[in-house]
Amino acid sequence: MIARVTLDLKVRKEFDYSIPPELAGQVEVGSRVKVPFGARQILGSVTALVETSPHVRLRPILKVIGSQSLLTPKVLHLARWISEYYCAPLDVTLKSALPEAVRKEQKGWRELLFVRVLPAPGELPKLTQRQQDVWNIVEEWHEIPLHQLLTLAETTAATVHRLEEKGLVAIARKISERDPYADELILPTQPLVLNAEQAAALEKIKAAMGSPRVAREECRARVAQDAGATRSTFLLHGVTGSGKTEVYLQAIAHTLAQGKGAIVLVPEISLTPQTVERFKARFSSGPLQTLVAVLHSHLSAGERHDEWHKIRQSRARIVIGARSAVFAPVDPLGLIIVDEEHENSYKQEEAPRYHARDVAVLRGQQEGAVVVLGSATPSLESYYNAQKGKYALLELLSRVDEQKMPIVRVVDMRQEARQEKGIPIFSRLLKEAMTARLEKKEQVMLFLNRRGYASSLQCPKCGYVAGCPNCSISLTYHRRAGKLRCHICGHEAEAPGVCPERACRNPAIRYAGLGTEKVEDTLAKLFPHARVERMDSDALKKKDDLRRILSAFRIGKIDILVGTQMITKGLHFPNVTLVGIVYADLSLHIADFRAGERTFQLLTQVAGRAGRGEVEGEVIVQAFTPFHPAIQYARRHDFAGFYEQEIEFREQLRYPPVSRAALLTLRGRNEDKVKLSAEYLKKEIEKALALLKDVILAGPAPSPLLRAETYYRYQIMLRTRQMTKLSQALARLLEKVNLPEDVLLTVDVDPVNMV
Repeated sequence: MIARVTLDLKVRKEFDYSIPPELAGQVEVGSRVKVPFGARQILGSVTALVETSPHVRLRPILKVIGSQSLLTPKVLHLARWISEYYCAPLDVTLKSALPEAVRKEQKGWRELLFVRVLPAPGELPKLTQRQQDVWNIVEEWHEIPLHQLLTLAETTAATVHRLEEKGLVAIARKISERDPYADELILPTQPLVLNAEQAAALEKIKAAMGSPRVAREECRARVAQDAGATRSTFLLHGVTGSGKTEVYLQAIAHTLAQGKGAIVLVPEISLTPQTVERFKARFSSGPLQTLVAVLHSHLSAGERHDEWHKIRQSRARIVIGARSAVFAPVDPLGLIIVDEEHENSYKQEEAPRYHARDVAVLRGQQEGAVVVLGSATPSLESYYNAQKGKYALLELLSRVDEQKMPIVRVVDMRQEARQEKGIPIFSRLLKEAMTARLEKKEQVMLFLNRRGYASSLQCPKCGYVAGCPNCSISLTYHRRAGKLRCHICGHEAEAPGVCPERACRNPAIRYAGLGTEKVEDTLAKLFPHARVERMDSDALKKKDDLRRILSAFRIGKIDILVGTQMITKGLHFPNVTLVGIVYADLSLHIADFRAGERTFQLLTQVAGRAGRGEVEGEVIVQAFTPFHPAIQYARRHDFAGFYEQEIEFREQLRYPPVSRAALLTLRGRNEDKVKLSAEYLKKEIEKALALLKDVILAGPAPSPLLRAETYYRYQIMLRTRQMTKLSQALARLLEKVNLPEDVLLTVDVDPVNMV
């Protein structure tokens, strides 16, 4: 038997190795192995077992790592599809599927000394007072880590060893798992009573999963007939506060009762603590009790290692995490939930450039699992699929407990600027509303999707603007740090006191625009007695800052929470009665055909944070283009209306979701060379795609952000209704195209970021 191995190197191919007799029976698809590669010894994953090889004199596998294969055949099959569809090497794809923390040769478990109580042989021997104190603690705990025992008893290890000599305790090494949520108190919860819309949605999801009384095939046929769907994928369109999470929880309970597991994807790490708490509370006890594993980038390497192995060993049958959790080795898999499915963070921006939502749908099809895509503002791609019958549409159009949707008021900031003789941060309406809510001891959330204090530094005398030396963008002023920073490449410079131009040196330089830091400072002056906290990537420096801020806001220790888009979704705070959107049309000015869609989604999501308790909510939207359709449809909570006008524009230009797109970006430090390479690539593409009739080619053209991280960038966009065929053609082209060594090419299939 011969093993085909994908190495942990970027070599873009698989290699054949012989399996020596002493390792026969240990090597299987998915095994981690050590193999010779030139003069080195390299780790890799077995991706196939074959009888013959075109190569002779194969070198043998040196070692099998671990007793259990890490890659399940199903996840490996999924990785191969990603590699082909997204034009990425398999070795790169497997690095996404298998975390770095579990790919190492050495065992990653943490071993600690534990002290365990032993049955007392009759009466206890005579003990000193200190020994008695230690014994009492061990007897109460039954088993406790040695370091924890020494802290509690305020003693030394010598005392514990005396108890061991007397036969009262045993000291032994044992694996101690690292749990990122171990210190949290979880109070069990019970299923809530569903309203009619929730119950109807849940029944269709359960029917697709099958039940003990009805054959799976019969259920699927019934759901397909009812919903006109051609798949087991559901789009759950539920307005903010409609109780989507409770539907998820009860659908998972049904999955666990069938002996299967579930994956829950959330778009932001900020959503993870609240989500984990709710899921652990529901499944921490009772007949469906199971561990809930968490996977996201803020875990330490040790925590990620232990959480992943809980899943692989089937001890955790529920997984919650960001996009990479779509690869979690849950087997058998019964349900995948993609919460806030419209979010761009589900798309990976480096190779392999997969979209976790689309991968979840494919994995569900491959493994016979039900997939539920949930959102108050579905992506146009998902809603289009539902309209075409590819997905079954489930709708929750009212809030639970008959809560009203918040009242949304739009303020024309052009009029405010004329009346105030300048552009104010807060309109008079928003200031009055904040004052009223704070007097009633209610909470306020303010949203501005821009970090820092000011968006640029300008000289009114000579026209100087502080720009990044590496990117085509102005530097943002961060007042607390006294720095100018680029939010693209991270470049930093000291904030000058005078104009940096030698011929000018004007001391009256000014900072234009605003960010969350300036909003926070202004609030402190307007409301000196209010407790204000900022939540953006600059404010969250420590690992636990996010959980600390959210917990403080939940229990009322914060009056006003200012933040970027991490505060816009999924968070549930019943005492928030006012949401202010400081600059609503900021995202409308991005050179992207999805700008209107993203603005509508952001406004609707952040508005949905208001009025989730007993008091009716209010949303005040400040905008300089108040009559833009995205703002007006969001004001009326009218997703269907927005979709109808937006899809018409997409159909006219054949933009996604009417077609699919691939974005080819060339980058290099010499702009002329990049431009010439792009023109050459276009000609090669035209020749390679001559037989594909359903392709629209646009470009080459400079990227909207021409220069980023010292690289000039040019783009070519392809649109087609047959992306699989186009991906295959592009993969063949990439092997043949001959670009200069200092010009790099990336292929992004189904891009979400056009900048």
